[in-house]
Amino acid sequence: MSRHIKETIKSHRRKMAQTEDIKLRQHLNADALIKKVYTGFAGIRDHRTGTVNHTLADSLMAGFAMFSLKDPSLLVFDQRRFRSCQNLMSIYGMGSIPCDTSMREILDGVDPNNLRPLFKEAFRQLQRGKILEKFVFMEGCYLLNLDGTGYFSSDSRHSDACLEKKHRKSGKITYYLQTVGAAVVHPDHKEVIVLPPETIRKQDGEKKMDCERNAVRRFLGKLRQDHPHLQFIVNEDALSSNAPHIEDLEANNLHYILGAKPGDHQFLFQYVDDAVARGEGIEFTVTKQNTPHLTHCFRVVYNAPLNKSHQDTKVTFVEYWEENSKTGKTQHFTWVTDLTITEENIFHFMRGARARWKIENETFNTLKNQGYHFDHNFGLGKKHLTEVFVLLMMLAFLIDQILQLCCPLFQAACKSFKTRRLFWENVRSKFREFYIEDMEDLYRSLLVYNPVPLQY
Repeated sequence: MSRHIKETIKSHRRKMAQTEDIKLRQHLNADALIKKVYTGFAGIRDHRTGTVNHTLADSLMAGFAMFSLKDPSLLVFDQRRFRSCQNLMSIYGMGSIPCDTSMREILDGVDPNNLRPLFKEAFRQLQRGKILEKFVFMEGCYLLNLDGTGYFSSDSRHSDACLEKKHRKSGKITYYLQTVGAAVVHPDHKEVIVLPPETIRKQDGEKKMDCERNAVRRFLGKLRQDHPHLQFIVNEDALSSNAPHIEDLEANNLHYILGAKPGDHQFLFQYVDDAVARGEGIEFTVTKQNTPHLTHCFRVVYNAPLNKSHQDTKVTFVEYWEENSKTGKTQHFTWVTDLTITEENIFHFMRGARARWKIENETFNTLKNQGYHFDHNFGLGKKHLTEVFVLLMMLAFLIDQILQLCCPLFQAACKSFKTRRLFWENVRSKFREFYIEDMEDLYRSLLVYNPVPLQY
């Protein structure tokens, strides 16, 4: 026996011993969460009448499985339906699997609001497992990032749900779809906990500001229906620092951190300059031992009027500079907030405010560039299809984020590959070639052994 083979066997045995020590949490492992998802689907009333070939629960689970496995299209998933039917039924609990055409027809009639309870149930499992305690950010509140994003654009294909943009010079019309995404984040954690997104609709207006604002208003109302007692700090960009939106936030008992730009708030910035000149502002610097080359400079003005037309809307203005002695560069940020800002908590506040980018980087970019194919057109439909697909994708992403947070087996399987894309490629490969009893079996097989080959 060669030295290489002996070393391989020893390595295999070490990995086997290590995987046997990996214990799963009862309610926060892949198989338990997938069962919860199917139970949630089974509780949705079928909008169809008469005899059906595929139950609504099976059809919804087929869509969820497609995103769970990171298949790039319905066509690819349809091919999987033939090659890996046993595994799909074994792992995802389906009694039958619709073809791509049937799936589109069935899901098009599903009310998207009926999928919201599944996000709430996943959130409840995180609360039950005390995972959410890690995400408490400030004053007992969770940091909730909101932002709009586009996920479909075409000059020819469209449906009644599509927004339209007419180009001035050419007169050409571009059809597109957008949604408002939401994620609970923390500056110390790379994982995000997504909530059900809210689709931006045609009737929301023709301007980006109006469209997003009206969709956010609906989102806030639904947020309070789902989580009436949880405390949130809503973290948004400069488009949101306006009096009507702040009134919406306050009406829903929500704190806020909103970006503010001089071009949009000339009155506010002039007031701040005058207040500092009168000695009413607070200014100080902070340095940290682990980053001595960075100097953090702050300026705070309390009870500042938001703008000239809404001087009764008072906010706390926070200005921040980060000076880097190594590069000679300075980064500059300004926010308005209703939080109590002190010299003791302002650095922590700043880290949370800057974590707004997690909705873009850790959420939207991950969905678009790391296997979920968020910007792929899985189907427009005539009613709700595109919105249902977005919700199923977000739900699959949420389950993955939960596993990344608290499932040691999933974490170990991911770490055994250099990139997350490579990890998902190997998941699909195992799924295609071998019989897999459950997700635990699949993740352990990625670490140490090959399961039984599928028979065709």
